Amino acid sequence: MTTRRIILRDIPETHINLLPLTYTRPVADLLVGINTIRQKWEMYLPGEYHYLTEEYLREKFPVPEIMAGDIIVTSSVVPEEQLAKAVGELQPGETLTATTSRGNEVTVAVCAGGSNSEVVRKYDSKVDTVEFLYDIFQLNGRKIEDDFEFLTRGREGQAIPRSNTVIGDPELVYIESGAIVEGVVLNVSHGPIYVGRDVEIMEGSCLRGPIALGEHSTVNMGSKIYPGTTLGPWCKVGGELNNVVMLGYSNKAHDGFLGNAVIGEWCNLGAGCVASNLKNDYTEIKLWNYPRHRFLKTGLQFCGLIMGDHSKAGINTMFNTATVVGVGVNIHGSGFPRNFIASFSEGGAQGFTDLPMEKFLDIASRMMARRHRALTDVDVRLFEAIRQQAENYK
Repeated sequence: MTTRRIILRDIPETHINLLPLTYTRPVADLLVGINTIRQKWEMYLPGEYHYLTEEYLREKFPVPEIMAGDIIVTSSVVPEEQLAKAVGELQPGETLTATTSRGNEVTVAVCAGGSNSEVVRKYDSKVDTVEFLYDIFQLNGRKIEDDFEFLTRGREGQAIPRSNTVIGDPELVYIESGAIVEGVVLNVSHGPIYVGRDVEIMEGSCLRGPIALGEHSTVNMGSKIYPGTTLGPWCKVGGELNNVVMLGYSNKAHDGFLGNAVIGEWCNLGAGCVASNLKNDYTEIKLWNYPRHRFLKTGLQFCGLIMGDHSKAGINTMFNTATVVGVGVNIHGSGFPRNFIASFSEGGAQGFTDLPMEKFLDIASRMMARRHRALTDVDVRLFEAIRQQAENYK
């Protein structure tokens, strides 16, 4: 039987709305729950997966020639099991639409080719989409629960060591092989806790689910992690986190608060970093929007730090509510930096200057080497292209 090809297509308007996180990746590589959007599709609908994304990303994320029978999926749609089944049943020429949780109509998927171009099927439940940066942390807790149910179905994880305290049903704690969890409080009365391969949760930490810890991540001693938090692979955290998504290879290893936040890959928040997620006057939060070049209302009361890949903040950095930091930013010094910091810049509350490309690449190479990863020639060309793109959004 021929393996079906599934093409995850970025809608340009959505891709730009999700900057700075999508400067360096297609929308489907965003982490929501335990898995990325792409990994969820792969989990529910096995096939041969490809991207259809922005031109400057295509060397790293190649775009195939579309053939009859390919299923072209809107990449911002976050799948669940029944939706993926409906997509998998499409025949050439057919389209599947749905109503989003916002009440908008969306084309979920199109099956290329065939003579059924007028056949439009409507999915009978609402679907979740990632269209704005804050959708990631807002959806995260529920998607952890969805992923947990599917990933652990019929599987048995490690036994929970007796040194831990479990509050709630122990069946809602799943520990993959190689993980070390000792002397920890695991509260699953509000949602599950998923501990990936080779994770270490150090003694004295308190976790309240839903929480997902990606492979090789580390939770330092005495950490407090609240619901709706996901650590991607190779993250290291400490202090206090509440409803935070860290995409991978990033650190917030020391005391300090981070809440209602999304942190890209290869970021570092120094000791004592604090990011506000609530305004003192409790008014609605505005968040920087790249295509509009201004702050837009979110309808939210809680929104913290959004940080693009390869950005760093020195010790005791303080971030105002809903600060957006671009790619390749180096923040240092006392005081509050502004609420939007353009990519490839360095400085602090007193102002920012351009970060030379040579210096950025040197910093990126050094950090990646700490995780035994190398900055490739393809990566370098991608960052040069991103720098050109970023000139439009200073």
